[in-house]
Amino acid sequence: MKYRGWLLPPALRDFHEGRIWLREHTPIAENDMKRAIERNYCTIIEGIQKTPHLKCNRCHNEDPQQFTTFDCSKCRQLCVYCRHCLTMGRVSSCTQLVIWRGPQAIRQTRHSLDWTGQFTVLQQQAADEMLESVKAKRSHLISAVCGAGKTELLFLSVHYALQNGLRVCIATPRTDVVLELFPRFLKVFPQTTIHALYGGAPLQKGYAQLVMATTHQLYRFEQAFDVMIVDEADAFPYTFDETLQRAVQKAKTADAPILFVTATPSQKLLNRYQNTSCSFIPKRYHNQPLPVPRYSSLWGYEKSFRRGKIPLKLKKWTADRLALNEPFLIFLSKVELLAIAMPLFQALHPGILVVHAEDPERKEKVLKLRNEEIPGLLTTTILERGITIKNVQVAVVGAESSIFTSSALIQMAGRVGRNAAFADGDVVFFHHGITAEMDEARAKIQYNNKIGFSL
Repeated sequence: MKYRGWLLPPALRDFHEGRIWLREHTPIAENDMKRAIERNYCTIIEGIQKTPHLKCNRCHNEDPQQFTTFDCSKCRQLCVYCRHCLTMGRVSSCTQLVIWRGPQAIRQTRHSLDWTGQFTVLQQQAADEMLESVKAKRSHLISAVCGAGKTELLFLSVHYALQNGLRVCIATPRTDVVLELFPRFLKVFPQTTIHALYGGAPLQKGYAQLVMATTHQLYRFEQAFDVMIVDEADAFPYTFDETLQRAVQKAKTADAPILFVTATPSQKLLNRYQNTSCSFIPKRYHNQPLPVPRYSSLWGYEKSFRRGKIPLKLKKWTADRLALNEPFLIFLSKVELLAIAMPLFQALHPGILVVHAEDPERKEKVLKLRNEEIPGLLTTTILERGITIKNVQVAVVGAESSIFTSSALIQMAGRVGRNAAFADGDVVFFHHGITAEMDEARAKIQYNNKIGFSL
């Protein structure tokens, strides 16, 4: 598009449409940015709103304890900055945020759905109900057990939205879920430009009509999406951070529906949607029961690790997995314990690796486990959801720890038996005392099995 002799670079529009972005971090040439601002294609707003109270105009944080002052070398004044979204680039009093107000990208309506799978009766019903909610612009909750095929349920609604020129976002609290979903949607929607956004993601070209992002990345969007899907809607930190929940609202258009998808919905979600717009799938697509966790006491396991020994029951469990060539995940409650335990497990097999939230190689390590290049991973709750490994076995060490809520335990158990060819498997809760959360997790799994097989 030409404007007074200046040709609007499509890359400028494609990148900035729907985004609220730090001007200093734009990948667009400065001359083109200046011309876009002069022609009112881009609006510049202040990073921190000071009146009537402090507010970050990117993440909408209003907590006074999340703001700090500093001597700014850029404006040479005392500046206020937002600590809440600092990891995404500092927003301060003198920061300029760019919002696109120019012509919209032309949205494609020809999108193929390259999927030949078949739904079960329950899946088809849930997929149809979700699609009807999208058409009616009505928010909807999908509550389906781990391994029920929740990702496939999204295909019909996403395809409908894309074919009608709508922009779709699938947001999730966990980077690992984005990394799991992205290649699956690339395969199923081969004609669609899809971007995956997470911390450290590479710059991706073109206008993405389907965006997969961590919920933190939604701080950088405003009124961008016509359909918003929140996958793993009960996961930390989304359920505990109101600014992330506001980010979802901010990133969508005013009348866009939100589709919440989870195996362990919060009571808040159930109270809001259970009797109005909700689909429930209590069994897996392959019609086999969910593996029920078993308990095994592991007294003094921390002391054993610190003394340089793997507790005998855990050592035998791991050795059995190695002997049977079964991939495994061992969940521990603390990163500190991972560091202590790693050399002990590597003495059993040098291929056993450790992964946690701050591990820059976690994507590669999970891929190695999926590709059967390593026998197993020691991990934290970072891998409790969003990953599917054929024939994986699971051990939770210290299942009594407060970090292992009933939802987290259900999700960890839900990694096992997802593949139709390996529909069973071992889930063991090694513990230093049985907790109510452990009992609740097992009871919910047993309840879903009972309901599922009464249908």
